[in-house]
Amino acid sequence: QLQLVESGGGLVQPGGSLRLSCAASGFTFHYYVIGWFRQAPGKEREGVSCISSSGGRINYAESVKGRFTISRDNAKNTVYLQMNSLKPEDTAVYYCAAAVNHPGVCIATMMAGPNEYEYWGQGTQVTVSS
Repeated sequence: QLQLVESGGGLVQPGGSLRLSCAASGFTFHYYVIGWFRQAPGKEREGVSCISSSGGRINYAESVKGRFTISRDNAKNTVYLQMNSLKPEDTAVYYCAAAVNHPGVCIATMMAGPNEYEYWGQGTQVTVSS
């Protein structure tokens, strides 16, 4: 059974850090792009970062560049999102998702929208507040 399971969310003060994990099972993980998306109350789901199947192509949203780092360990079927210097506006439910590694899904200059991603996790809440 295909699964993506996020973990690592929680409550953190502004300026703090969290590391999210996305553990995959039930599919050939190393064939897939993994993306992180987030959705705040009353807002649309937005792309945060993505990483290609080999890890050679990475994209970050402008709002998180320099603060977030995505990585993957294909031996562990896991993708990580290290989030530093967190701000209140980073508060959202964070989702990981998987997409077949087609050209253009995840490149340095663009991250495909949520409709391109086939499989989704259940989400993990990140709250940044003092």
